[in-house]
Amino acid sequence: MFWEKKLTQWVEEVRAGADLPARLVLWDGQQLDFGEFAAPEVTLHVKSATALPYLLEPSLDNLGEAYVKGKIDIDGKLTDIIDIGHRLANSTVTSAGALARVRRYFSHSKTSDKKAIQYHYDVSNAFYQLWLDKNMVYSCAYFENGDEDIDTAQLKKIDHILTKIQVRPGHRLLDIGCGWGALVIRAAQKFGATCVGVTLSENQFKLAAERVKAAGLEGKIEIRLQDYREIPGQFDRITSVGMCEHVGCKNLPAYFSKIRELLVDDGIAMNHGITSSDADSGETSFGGGEFIDKYVFPDGELPHISLALESMQRGGLEAIDVESLRRHYAHTLGIWAERFEANAEQARKLVDDEHFRIWRVYLAGCSYAFENDDVSIYQVICRKAGRSAKTLPWSRRYIYKDAL
Repeated sequence: MFWEKKLTQWVEEVRAGADLPARLVLWDGQQLDFGEFAAPEVTLHVKSATALPYLLEPSLDNLGEAYVKGKIDIDGKLTDIIDIGHRLANSTVTSAGALARVRRYFSHSKTSDKKAIQYHYDVSNAFYQLWLDKNMVYSCAYFENGDEDIDTAQLKKIDHILTKIQVRPGHRLLDIGCGWGALVIRAAQKFGATCVGVTLSENQFKLAAERVKAAGLEGKIEIRLQDYREIPGQFDRITSVGMCEHVGCKNLPAYFSKIRELLVDDGIAMNHGITSSDADSGETSFGGGEFIDKYVFPDGELPHISLALESMQRGGLEAIDVESLRRHYAHTLGIWAERFEANAEQARKLVDDEHFRIWRVYLAGCSYAFENDDVSIYQVICRKAGRSAKTLPWSRRYIYKDAL
């Protein structure tokens, strides 16, 4: 009786303040509408009273956990579901409360980083193949015109990066966090580079090595299962795509210092990374960051772009070009979410129900976050600090010369 009274009161408060097109259906068949006038577009099915504590404090973390744990089921278009989730959290959770943006630090030892990477990336190669592009590029695509399919846009992203850092035949290129090998394969095939790709994911390492062999590039590309802190030697070009999110904010200066150490004197590097939209490098609002840390990217930390640039300078690198790709990642994630939904039946056969639910809300939720400036993403081109200005290009025309 207590829970029913609390729940009814909560729904009435939301309806008065937000009038959401959503319906709550309890385990006993009782229905409660969050909208007074709007017809329900989303229906939350509450399986038992154990879900009520999550609903009465509907942070994105609590709502996500209730769904992931199977305490609630949700009917409706995925984009509508994510929108309703944010509006519920916004109408209930106060920014001054415990779920405001907070800045957390993790140890990021070699052991903990490897464990975190393998948790996320070693789910199943076949699982990722269902919704990624044919080359399995698991990072923001580049939509030059906005109407490209995902296969084309991911290839354009790789070419965009390699053109930006001016890769030339004979260059020795290092890709830190090489994924399933798409960038190093393209760098060797089209740009004539000799490449090293490193990853901490067993699944990525094995498939990337297989792909290199299948492409006949074993003499041009080496794939390593290796921590970035253990990489020896020097390289003409270095790429880091979707890697700095795993490094930790306090470790960024040391990370960029390592990149500087690995660069030849006239070398060029690029850091492509997700950033916080909070000036203090806090997590995404309303508990979204807590959900991602718990279920998606353990120990992940997002710096504000200002912190990333400061850390780069402290690491002995000069930023020479900065480009925001926020619109591109919102679109990329939207495509991934659509492909995931279209292949839901096959996905359920490859992972357990909890992992299926995690990735379903994660992809669509992240698309919403990028669309609404809750997080962003930047490509930053850098080189060793203190070099002559005469070695810099006069304009950015060289990046787009093929498109002119």
